[in-house]
Amino acid sequence: MPPGATQDEQRATSRRIGALRALWPFVAPYRILVAAALTALVLTAGVSLVLPMAVRRVVDGFESEQAALLDGYFAAALGVAALFALGTALRYYLVTRLGERVVADIRGTVFDRMIGMSPAFYERIMTGEVLSRITTDTTLILSVIGSSASVALRNVLILFGGLALMMLTSPKLTGAVLLLVPAVIVPIVVLGRRLRALSRENQDWIAASSGNASEALLSVQTVQAFTNEGASRAHFRDVTEKSFVAARRRIATRSVMTVIVIFLIFAGIVGVLWIGARDVRADAMSTGELVQFLIYSVMVAGAVGAMTEVWGELQRAAGATERLVELLHARDTVRDPDSPRPLPAPVKGDIRFEDVTFHYPSRPNSPALDGVSLHVRPGETVALVGPSGAGKSTIVQLLLRFYDPQHGVIRIDGVDLRDTTRATFRHQIALVPQDPVIFADTARENIRFGRPEATDAEVEAAARAAAAHDFLCALPDGYDTYVGERGIMLSGGQKQRIAIARAILRDAPVLLLDEATSALDAESERAVQHAVDELAVGRTTLIVAHRLATVKKADRILVFDQGRIVAEGSHEALVAQDGLYARLARLQFTDGISDAA
Repeated sequence: MPPGATQDEQRATSRRIGALRALWPFVAPYRILVAAALTALVLTAGVSLVLPMAVRRVVDGFESEQAALLDGYFAAALGVAALFALGTALRYYLVTRLGERVVADIRGTVFDRMIGMSPAFYERIMTGEVLSRITTDTTLILSVIGSSASVALRNVLILFGGLALMMLTSPKLTGAVLLLVPAVIVPIVVLGRRLRALSRENQDWIAASSGNASEALLSVQTVQAFTNEGASRAHFRDVTEKSFVAARRRIATRSVMTVIVIFLIFAGIVGVLWIGARDVRADAMSTGELVQFLIYSVMVAGAVGAMTEVWGELQRAAGATERLVELLHARDTVRDPDSPRPLPAPVKGDIRFEDVTFHYPSRPNSPALDGVSLHVRPGETVALVGPSGAGKSTIVQLLLRFYDPQHGVIRIDGVDLRDTTRATFRHQIALVPQDPVIFADTARENIRFGRPEATDAEVEAAARAAAAHDFLCALPDGYDTYVGERGIMLSGGQKQRIAIARAILRDAPVLLLDEATSALDAESERAVQHAVDELAVGRTTLIVAHRLATVKKADRILVFDQGRIVAEGSHEALVAQDGLYARLARLQFTDGISDAA
């Protein structure tokens, strides 16, 4: 079992093909297309069952002296073949189109669900595994809807239609064939159970492999900087090899099932043909009837053989469907209310934390915030300082409602964040994170991400305010330069200035700056700090900072330590108190000389 897999994930539904029923809500909107595809499928199956009759007429026609009648039989056989070809092409077009449409809908639905999940969800599952489910698993489902399902249904029709026509042709030979059915079904049932478990295990290892690769490649510079390429390669090879081993066991099981079933089927055909040949010699049936029965036997045998192949595909798709359904039904700890309250208009930006206690899901015994209460008045600039891990950035995380506190209430303009939708209050917030996120797009579109409807002039004005205009103009294509995945073409300071320009463009009443100037050089920091000071006028601003020089102008400074607010006041007042803030100030402004003395 792959890492992280639980017995719940290997639940009973993986033991039956019925898991594919979960696909029906995605197929149901296209009932007309399904009906057309089924009509074409029934048509081709029916025509294929008529072909042996045409062959029988042709064979028996050789014994006739009427050349015109024989010519008619050949013409009829050719017409049936043309109808079969047309029906098959129509079935392929309709079924393949249906499969592509349904899978596109599934991918869109799963992504819609995943993009709205809180960070708490992604503490329990790797992003790479989610991507694997959206891509690899949906590809398996595509093979089922776009091919395997129609092949299975067609072969079911041929199986039962062929058996009925075999009975009409020769009840005696059909009885001999039916004696083989139990011998064929037993290995399908027994080995099919083993195949289902192996299919699920194989898909889980593929997802683990994808997650491992995604994590390593997204951190490739760190991996290379610490010369850990060898360890990363070894880990990826190990996970990939386990995926291969699971696949090899699945392939071997399926091969054993195939060889047993096909041998039993064709051994039966040989036996039936032997009996039929003796009946022809005894004039108990005509040569054409024997040929017709033989063709039906081959068609029925081929249908059973094809169904064993398709059964394996259906098993894999059932496992893939389960994994996608897990994502669609995953419960998020952060949810919007059924009847949300609106925020007062216009939003003033009055922020309150009332006795808030919070533990990150991955650290349930270590509080990130412990009974924190704070009030930020509209238009006030408040700085949050303290050592690493003191709880400063957690304030930002909770204010954006990436998590919900275990105790206490967070309000904006008097409204509990849990009583309104996340989109409602997030529209009123502009964020500059400590690690700026740059998308694989142009510099212009990265800034416009703050307000998608903004004009080019507004984008450039925001860039000027963030001291980003000059370096953007110097890029090969200016603002329209493609900056690479995660902004790999830009320096840390350039990324930060684009993130600040994005926040300026958003023009929201609440501004959150989480180490917003940490990656800037001294000259850029002065320019950006001036822009931030201008931006903060009339806005409620929370500044998270380690560098105390950036918070000296704040209206108030809150000092955090071990998840609590331990001091509050202006820069001068806090220095005079000679507490934690004063020690941090001495370390930063005098390199610790005062403490050393």
